[in-house]
Parts: sequence; C-alpha cells; structure tokens
Amino acid sequence: MVSTLCNLALAEKAHLEEVNMRIGLWLAAWLCFFGGSVWADGTYSRLPDIPEPFTDPILIKEQASRAASGGSIINLQLTTGHAPKIMEGTLGLARAIRLEAETSRFLRELVIIRTAGIVGSEYELNQHYALAKACKYPNDKIMAVQNWKVSSLFTDPEKAMLAFVDEMAQGGDVKDSTFEVFSHFFTPKQIVEISVTVSSYYGNGLLTKALKIKPETDGRVTYPGKC
Repeated sequence: MVSTLCNLALAEKAHLEEVNMRIGLWLAAWLCFFGGSVWADGTYSRLPDIPEPFTDPILIKEQASRAASGGSIINLQLTTGHAPKIMEGTLGLARAIRLEAETSRFLRELVIIRTAGIVGSEYELNQHYALAKACKYPNDKIMAVQNWKVSSLFTDPEKAMLAFVDEMAQGGDVKDSTFEVFSHFFTPKQIVEISVTVSSYYGNGLLTKALKIKPETDGRVTYPGKC
C-alpha cells in the first residue's frame, strides 16, 4: 500500500514537472518570437501606426480642421488617435486653453514650457518652443524659463506665476506664502486657467514619455491659435 502511494506521488511529481517545463518553453518561445511585444514600434510612438488615409470620422474631421487653421496632425494625435473619442475630448480642453483663456498666451506658453521641463517631456518642449518662436515671443525669456529663479529677465508677476507652477508640478503642495503672492497678481479666473494648464500639460508630458511619442522632425506643428 505504501509502495503504491509512493509510486503515485512520484508519477504526479513527474507530471507536474513536465507541465511546468512545457509552460516555460512556451513562454520563452513567445518572448523570442514577439520580442516582448505583440507589435513593433510605430513611426510616431511605441504604438503601431494608424493606417492612412484615415477612416475614422473623428480623425478625418480633425485633419480637415487642422489644415484649415494652418496646423497639422502631429504625432501626439497620430498616437492618441487609436482612441478617437478620447483624443477628441483631450483636444477640447487643449483648444479651450489655447483659444478661450483670459491669461495672456505668452504667460500660458511660459507655463507650458516650464511644466514640460519639470516633467522632462522632450516632445512637448519641441512643440512649444516652435509655437513660441512662431509667435515671436522673446527668445531669451523662453530659453531662460527652466532657470527662472536665477534669471533677471522675469517680472514680479511672472516670477510669482512660475513659483506656483514649480510647486504645483512638483507634488502639488503649493505653500500658502507662494499662493498669496501669486493671487496678488492674478484673478481667480486666471488662477484656474493657469492651474488647469499645468495639470493638462503635466499629464500630456507623462503620456508622451510613457508611449515614447517622438518629436516631429519635419516641421509639423499643432494649430497655432492666436499669439
């Protein structure tokens, strides 16, 4: 009886070892075949390219709208366009920030470029350096914004705004003293506009890094809006 049980246990152990070996071999073969991914990186990001010409009506509409406003479909949309309705929603906020805000466009570009610098988004920096240049904003200020604390180029309102941006984008715990100075120069409406701009472009920056969205090298820029 004992001998029979031992033989059964040994047989079961051998069976389990064989199953585990087969699973291990299958996983190894899968990883070798796919290289750790079910697709190769695309032209614009680590996602596959969306076939062109576009067939989704949202993408077709966006492409026509960009062309009419002097802009192009950029790599960000060529990536997020895999989820057209989500892309459309994010673009609604981006357009509101660019076209409907009361805060000056120059200040908003300073906010965006500083936020992108904090996040480390090469993609957003590439886009917004080009937009700032197109708007003929003072290049010395644009290029100094990452080191604004040691620069003499910025006004008191700009310094107050950038101090707020830094603290919001580096953990979100804005000190009362920072906010007090900031709110001395900006209205509640402008504070919301600036805060939402930081929040939006911080998220965009993380997205461009996580999906490895490549900066445009062919001169394509998003719709410029009003300078």
